[in-house]
Amino acid sequence: MIENKKKPNPIDIHVGSRIRLRRTMLGMSQEKLGEALGITFQQIQKYEKGTNRVGASRLQNISAILNVPVSFFFEDAPGDSGSGGGASGMAEASSSNYVVDFLSSSEGLQLNRAFVKIGDPKVRRKIVDLVKALAADVESE
Repeated sequence: MIENKKKPNPIDIHVGSRIRLRRTMLGMSQEKLGEALGITFQQIQKYEKGTNRVGASRLQNISAILNVPVSFFFEDAPGDSGSGGGASGMAEASSSNYVVDFLSSSEGLQLNRAFVKIGDPKVRRKIVDLVKALAADVESE
C-alpha cells in the first residue's frame, strides 16, 4: 500500500479528466479557471492530471464555475459498477470513455461545436451518413 501513495488515485484522475473535459468544452483556459477559483493554473493542471485531489468545497466551486452539477465529475467513474452492474454496464462505461476521449481531442471538440451549430436536421443526418461512409471506407482498406 505504501507504493500507492506515489500513484494518483483512479477516481482523482477521472474527476480531473472530467474537469478538463468540461473546461475545454466551454473554451476556458486553465488560467481563467484558476483565476475564478483564486488559485494558479499550475494547481488546475495538478487537479486535471489527478496529481492533487480536489477537495469537496473546491469541487463545489468548480461545478458552479463550469455550470455542471457536482455529479458530472463522477459520471462513469472507475469502480462505479454498483449502480449499473453486469456486462452491459462495462460496455456502457467503455462507450462513454470513447465519447470523453473524442470530446477531449481538439478535432472532436471542433467537430462537435460545428455540428451543434447546424440547424437543419436533414443536413445533420447527411453529415452523420457521410462520416459513417468514410469510416466504412477506412475499415475496408
